[in-house]
Amino acid sequence: MTVEQAIANLQQREDLGIRYYAAWWLGKFRVRTPVAIDALLGALVDEADRSPDGGYPLRRNAAKALGKLGDERVVPALIQSLDCPDYYVRESAAQALEMLSDTRAVPPLQKLLAGGVAAAVPVPGKPHLVQPYDAIIEALGTLNAIEATSEIAAFLEHPVERVQYAAARAMYQLTGEEKYGERLVQALEGPDLQLRRSALMDLGAIGYLRAAVPVSETLAENSLKLIALKGILERYLIDASEESATFENVALGDRAVEMMTLMDSLL
Repeated sequence: MTVEQAIANLQQREDLGIRYYAAWWLGKFRVRTPVAIDALLGALVDEADRSPDGGYPLRRNAAKALGKLGDERVVPALIQSLDCPDYYVRESAAQALEMLSDTRAVPPLQKLLAGGVAAAVPVPGKPHLVQPYDAIIEALGTLNAIEATSEIAAFLEHPVERVQYAAARAMYQLTGEEKYGERLVQALEGPDLQLRRSALMDLGAIGYLRAAVPVSETLAENSLKLIALKGILERYLIDASEESATFENVALGDRAVEMMTLMDSLL
């Protein structure tokens, strides 16, 4: 498929499945042309593609794609999508805003935490909570939303473990306190594979150096462990380069080599 075909497919109205795929394709291949972005912005408010439960599948894919394109002019539209009645559109919009790293998103994201843990309850008859709290909290952590620290800290006690992990991840980003990183390391020993996977991704996202060996030993897929270790290594190299005046070159090399050796052992 060419870029022109993907844009044309997204803009046509006859085949909803082709539109859905086109939105994914434009995000997958990072098509940043103004025409592509305009087409995705149009899809973000689409009313034609509705699921039986009233959701907006095309909007979800459009939000995900826009998050990958790095264009700040899409931020207002994604912020508007945080009010969409479709839970999964709100989740995709929060994740996209995290990727775009635009602090304009902080107040509307913080607003979705209103009511705290007491309001963060399951929707009757649905497999999710009233808001995509994990995506919201992770975005606030990445956006360095210090003003939301106390609200996020409360979610460390939420009954859903994945939400707890999101809060620990964000709290580490906001405070730098190792106790939050260690909480995620402990989660690597849990009995649920899905939760171990979640903890792996969280540790990779925050680049928690002390987690390198536990990550390599976690009972999970090597591919996921490699992704997490790559995130830890990248964070370490960034931090080390910023503090290079205080590091001996040999020490810097040893730590990096240690992590790369762990990664090699998983290949």
